[in-house]
Amino acid sequence: MPELNYKSFGSGPPLIILHGLFGTLDNWQTIAKKLADDFTVFILDLRNHGKSPHTQEHTYSLMAEDLSQFMESQWIYKAHVLGHSMGGKTAMQFANDFPDMLDKLVVVDIAPKVYAGGHQHILEALLSVDIDAVQSRKEVEQQLSKYIEEDGVKLFLMKNLSRKKEGGFRWKMNLQTLNRSYLNILSALQFEEPIESPSLFIYGGNSSYINSEDKVNIQDNFVNARFLKVENAGHWVHAEQPQILTDAVRDFLMETE
Repeated sequence: MPELNYKSFGSGPPLIILHGLFGTLDNWQTIAKKLADDFTVFILDLRNHGKSPHTQEHTYSLMAEDLSQFMESQWIYKAHVLGHSMGGKTAMQFANDFPDMLDKLVVVDIAPKVYAGGHQHILEALLSVDIDAVQSRKEVEQQLSKYIEEDGVKLFLMKNLSRKKEGGFRWKMNLQTLNRSYLNILSALQFEEPIESPSLFIYGGNSSYINSEDKVNIQDNFVNARFLKVENAGHWVHAEQPQILTDAVRDFLMETE
């Protein structure tokens, strides 16, 4: 696996941030810069996203392994890891597969359970765009609008649009692999033994991704887990309440036992 694309900011103990499905490292750049006063913050493009390599397979085990290889390439022996949504599941898988490389864990608005889906219309919308034929960003937006009403979702997806040097456009993400691997992305995680790393699970008060049953499941698998509910935020806690999330992450990571 070639190296993951990344940016880094600041100095101090290493903190690695993993984005969600269809995202890129840029989604977390503002928060990374805020945390850079206290940490060396690395934001990564996960495989099949952003400028990281496109591969045929997309599983949490492989993404956890990508993270361990990234850390080794940067001479990082142990790090705090924060992940949102798909990135949060990757972080939990990493906690299971490479416990000695994890310091503290922060998971944003995701549980280790199987999810019913909900991105099918987004995948359908993205696949419906005739990417080789479009001449402008406006044209892509119009084609997406047939499937997606929410301007925020369209804007988020449009961040994946990249202009080719020779003219025309391409998607940064590996749409075919993500579409084919969608059930893997929704799947539940299996833990070999309880995770002992201090863990903070942050969730949006308006989000349905973590319910009371999920909390019990999380506490069974993450014995040092605690929860933070962020009011007036949905699934995109970092976009809707960036300051609350930033302060909570900093306080949790800087706590001494």
